[in-house]
Amino acid sequence: MAKQGYHHGNLREALVEATLALIVAKGPQGFTLSEAARHAGVTPAAIYRHFAGRDDLVAETARQGYALFSGMLSEVAAERGAPRVRAMARAYLAFAERYPGHYIAMFESGIDLARRPALAEAAGHARDLLHGACDGLCADVEEVAAHIWSLSHGVVELYLRNSAGLTDPPEARATLSRALDTYLSGLGPPASQTSR
Repeated sequence: MAKQGYHHGNLREALVEATLALIVAKGPQGFTLSEAARHAGVTPAAIYRHFAGRDDLVAETARQGYALFSGMLSEVAAERGAPRVRAMARAYLAFAERYPGHYIAMFESGIDLARRPALAEAAGHARDLLHGACDGLCADVEEVAAHIWSLSHGVVELYLRNSAGLTDPPEARATLSRALDTYLSGLGPPASQTSR
């Protein structure tokens, strides 16, 4: 069936879809290129028409994940200040729930961004959106953005990825909301305001 898709120019996406299913089932390092080919219904040799190898295939899956992630962050970009930060943090959880294969490829594959310019660019765009959301909250926007990202990521890992046996998505959202309340209330005004 997937071979027919290739004739219509869909082999690349069929391989990404196969990779997503394998990543969810076995982890980003737990499958072979032959398994990805078999899931897509093609020979392993056919993969090399589009990808240099398994890591290249996983990197493309991660790149597409960052593009989806950026799209979700952009949807809430109209908010301002703390409400925007909260909306982006909620979008982080929603992304991890909706796209688990992409999330794993992005954050658990060990793919080196420095050696993948397209992936680094996609990741940088998502990071820039989060930085933009934190602009005006504090003098050190980069540090605040890193804290918000860390809070969101930690809640995903604990509750959605089950790294600590906590598997309650509603509690994940409540935990993130409370953590953001605590963190944001502790931020002082930006330096430009305190110097007035």
